[in-house]
Order: sequence, then structure tokens, then C-alpha cells
Amino acid sequence: MAEVENKNTDYTIDYFLNLEGEPCPFPAMTTVNAYNNMKDGEIIEIISDCPQSINNIPEDAKNRNHEVLLIEQNGPTLRYVIRK
Repeated sequence: MAEVENKNTDYTIDYFLNLEGEPCPFPAMTTVNAYNNMKDGEIIEIISDCPQSINNIPEDAKNRNHEVLLIEQNGPTLRYVIRK
């Protein structure tokens, strides 16, 4: 499990994706598609229980120069908060 990038919760979620139960690579692909509908500075929260998402979602965000604000795990469920 990756470390939490930032515990700062001083942000407002603009978009929310609940991808629990969706098999890989769907969560990563859906997240990348969501970025296309977002404006710079907007924030998306993604919930996924796909174990591979920890390898894909944060890396895809960083490769697009987005800011990973939070990575949190609760059992098999992962929560990501990313600023475009």
C-alpha cells in the first residue's frame, strides 16, 4: 500500500466515482476518462476495491501532472483524492 500523500482535508470534492466491484482495468480507465471532463484545479474522489488500482490510479494521475492529495485504505477499499 502506498503512503498517504497528504492528510490535508482543506478541499472540496467536485466529482465522485464509486467503482467498487468493478474489475481492473475498469477503475483506472474510468478515472482517466473522468479527467477529460474536469477543469484544472477541480478535485475528484475515487473509491475502488480493485487491488491493482493502487498501482494504476496514483501513477496515471502523476503522469498527467495531477496532484494526489490522499490515498487511504480501509480493508480492501481504496480511496483516492486527486486534483487535476
